[in-house]
Amino acid sequence: MAGHFEATPDGGAAVALDEVEIAILRSLAVQLLELIGPGDEPAEGEDPLAALFAEGPSQPPTDPALARLFPEAYGDEDSELRAASAEFRRFTENDLRTRKRNDALTVVRTLDALSITEGGDAVLELTGDECRNWLGALNDLRLTIGTRLEVSDDDEGEAGSLYRLPDSDPRKPMVMAYLWLGALQETLVETLMP
Repeated sequence: MAGHFEATPDGGAAVALDEVEIAILRSLAVQLLELIGPGDEPAEGEDPLAALFAEGPSQPPTDPALARLFPEAYGDEDSELRAASAEFRRFTENDLRTRKRNDALTVVRTLDALSITEGGDAVLELTGDECRNWLGALNDLRLTIGTRLEVSDDDEGEAGSLYRLPDSDPRKPMVMAYLWLGALQETLVETLMP
């Protein structure tokens, strides 16, 4: 189980983590929460349904990582498609931000609930729902880090070149986190497959 998720009998998953891994995962999840931003909770006395139907932003984010997390729905080459993307964003981005925030919060909360042994290890056990939250958060973390590292979908063999970065390269710690998160994500997906 060390380093990879394994299925549990109740439809969840478990993974052994050490204190450093827990600290890194928690730190990355908190940074993701800061990047996504605070939620728009209804003010005291405000109708919760009004907040549900509140319109979100119509322009894409300027931060490349946020633009990757909240991409254009229809591209941006054509003015008609830009208008459709803006309309789509207005009615979906708030909900998407809430989901991504909940995924990252689940990571933080499940890590905070761990009991660490004297040896500095803990076993993280997730329910099926928590697994889905973790998958979403791991994906968002990899998208964010990949954007910061300028990894694109078109980069063939990019993982191989990332492995070969010299230790002196300042990107090395983020590359290692990117690759590790990918391995965690892959094993979590495998545990949930029938």
